[in-house]
Amino acid sequence: MSLSKQYLKTKPVCKVTFVVPAVQAAEAASVAVLGEFNDWQATELKKQKNGDFATTLTLPTDQEFQFRYLLNGEIWKNDDAADAYVPSPLCYEENSVLRV
Repeated sequence: MSLSKQYLKTKPVCKVTFVVPAVQAAEAASVAVLGEFNDWQATELKKQKNGDFATTLTLPTDQEFQFRYLLNGEIWKNDDAADAYVPSPLCYEENSVLRV
């Protein structure tokens, strides 16, 4: 899994691209990203021609967001490219952290 960040010079926002590679989503028919930036509501990633799932979100800068991926509506995954990890308040697992 990977994250890429593109900061805009004219606005205090960052375009963040979330990618779940085909090898990590081989069995997945759907992949979504859920986090504080979308009130933990699923934002679906689109399947690319190479099998990866990806989406780009525009987020405000100077903030930190917790998030996770949800594969097939049932399997939670963290991003190995996250800026940090924090304990989830809902379970014994951790949430990925994105700093923009």
